[in-house]
Parts: sequence; structure tokens; C-alpha cells
Amino acid sequence: MSARENILARIRARQGKGAVPEAVERGTVREHIAAHPQSPRPRMDWEPVARFRERALELLSTVEEVGAPAAVPAAVTRYLHASSLPLAAVCWPELMALDWRSAGMEIAARAARDADLVGITGVFCAIAETGTLMTVSGTDTPATISLLPETHIAVVEKSRIVRGMEEAWQLVRDEIKQPPRAVNFISGPSRTADIEQTVTLGAHGPYRVHIILVP
Repeated sequence: MSARENILARIRARQGKGAVPEAVERGTVREHIAAHPQSPRPRMDWEPVARFRERALELLSTVEEVGAPAAVPAAVTRYLHASSLPLAAVCWPELMALDWRSAGMEIAARAARDADLVGITGVFCAIAETGTLMTVSGTDTPATISLLPETHIAVVEKSRIVRGMEEAWQLVRDEIKQPPRAVNFISGPSRTADIEQTVTLGAHGPYRVHIILVP
């Protein structure tokens, strides 16, 4: 039994329950979540993709739209050239199928290390209301790629842009079932104003976030 399972088992024992939830108990919880009404929300009479782009730009991300996934490597190369960055990066395994070599890129599918300057990821989904990227942890989605390099490039399918946080969590419940170990929300480059209330980029993560929208 892991430390986490041990702690939860002790809590359940205090509640007079078995160490592991039974199917009936899990079903009751799922029904409660599904039936729970949403809290009041502001009007959302905007188009999600346009709203996402607008909010992402306000957060100091940069955004480019391409016509097909095959155009992503060339778009990444253009961005790196314009930013005077090396044509080398680490990426999620799912992106290795793209033709990086023809674009002049050196790509490795592995977790990021200290020396890696550019990380390329997909997203679980993106949130139009806030311009936020949402990623979930997993063996094929290492969080270090979006957190450790100074430049984070995210490939976002427009069909995965949802209206708000509520829809994003519903997508997690519908598609993943079991909550992941970690969920990360990325709202533009890392920033802090802890020192003399002066905003500093890249304090706890990437200096740059570049978003490539694909069909």
C-alpha cells in the first residue's frame, strides 16, 4: 500500500467505511457530480477560437494559425528564427510523427533537461474564457517540457478549445475517468511581481509561450 492509499484508508476507517470504495459508492459520487448544477456564469456570446486568441494575446502569449498539422514544423522554425533561438527542442512523443527534419529541426521525445531551451507540447484542451492552456500529467505528456525550457511552444487543435473551466473539467471526467496525478493551467509566460511590484517574466517557468492553432 502506498503512503497515499494508507492515508485515505485511515480517513475512510474513521468514517466507518471500507479501505477501498465499492462500485456503488463510486457510482453515487459520479451521479452527484453529473447532476450538480453549474454556478452562475457571465455571458459567453463570443466565438471560442476568436476569444481564446484574444485572451492569449492579452496574457503576452503569441499566436499563429496554420492550415494543417503538417505545417507545424515550418511554423515552429519561423518562430525560432524570428526569436533568434536554436532549431532544437524536446517534445511530447505524439508530435514526433511530424516531419521535423525537413524543417531543419532537431527534435527529441523525452522529458526536458536543464540545457533544453525549447519545449514543444500539445494540450489536453484550451480555455477560451481565459486564454489558458490545460495539460494533464502522464507518461506521454511530461510536464517538464512545458515548465523547464525558457520557450514553450504549444500545438492546440481548435476543436479542443472549450468555453470555460467548467467544460474543461467535464472533458477530464468524460475522457480520462480517473483524475490524473497533476493538471497544469498555463496562462501565458511565467511571471511574478513579488519584488517591488515589478512584473518579471520567466521567474518560475518559460519566458515565452507561443501557441500554434491547427484544424
